[in-house]
Amino acid sequence: MDLEAVRTFVAAADAGRFQDAATDLSVTQQAVSKRIAGLEKSLGVRLFTRTARGAKLTVDGQAFLPHARDLLRAAARAVASVRPGRRALRVDVIGRRLAPADVVRDFHRAHPGIGLDVVTLFDADAAVAAVRSGDVDASFRAVTMPGRQLPDDVAAVRAFDEPVQLLTGPAHPLADAGTVTPEGLAGRRIWMPGIVPGTEWAAYYDDLAAAFGLTIEVTGPDFGTEPLLDTLAGSDALATFVGEQTRLSAPAGHDLRRIAVRDPAPVYPHSLVWHRDNPHPALAALREHLGSGRFAHSAPGTWTPAWA
Repeated sequence: MDLEAVRTFVAAADAGRFQDAATDLSVTQQAVSKRIAGLEKSLGVRLFTRTARGAKLTVDGQAFLPHARDLLRAAARAVASVRPGRRALRVDVIGRRLAPADVVRDFHRAHPGIGLDVVTLFDADAAVAAVRSGDVDASFRAVTMPGRQLPDDVAAVRAFDEPVQLLTGPAHPLADAGTVTPEGLAGRRIWMPGIVPGTEWAAYYDDLAAAFGLTIEVTGPDFGTEPLLDTLAGSDALATFVGEQTRLSAPAGHDLRRIAVRDPAPVYPHSLVWHRDNPHPALAALREHLGSGRFAHSAPGTWTPAWA
């Protein structure tokens, strides 16, 4: 239904004269007459009768008027829901226990008045597609993977770097080590069944393994974080890598050990990805927050893949 015609009908009903409605709408009387005639044709009824005093609603016009007002109110709500600054900023954080989720929580504490809608998408391909379609306003991802170029309408900026730690159970030979070096992990069994070939995190750990002669096992089904932690807690051989800010929920009796990796310290390169034409003001606020100096970036003594 032509909303401009509906708006004109309501203005004419309120004014009682087509000429007064035209003045209110800043259009000509001929435009008002034409819009209402088109609306009457689409509805198949007469909405007004002309009188010496102006325009009077017919019975059908009286029946249609409250619904016409509802249509205009619904249209106003629809526009408001997507108007920049009114709609919640939708951000992909990969996983709710991972570092990007912590960063978005920090942003929310700094800007409590900004509405947020947090989602978790699978990989960089899904995230970039969602950014381009407008399904999300921004995504935290590692870019650019080898052989991948972002589309011209998608922008990215390095947001922060997260140190990678070694996670072991209490019986592991390195459990009581204060720190380890990447080279010192050569020959150790590092088990990461959650790595999915073709993803950005698979590319990162492939390069980490190649750079320091590590063997990262991805064998066996991925039953999730909790079963992985259960296995590590009882193993004297298996270890895994986790981000420094990854939230783990393991029973206290597991006594899992998080061990810093140094000389060099591998860091995971998180970038913020967004559409260049996205006008949402909260997106600019998020970018300013990330550039505030509160978040770590690569420094001497750290390692990232060359593509990062």
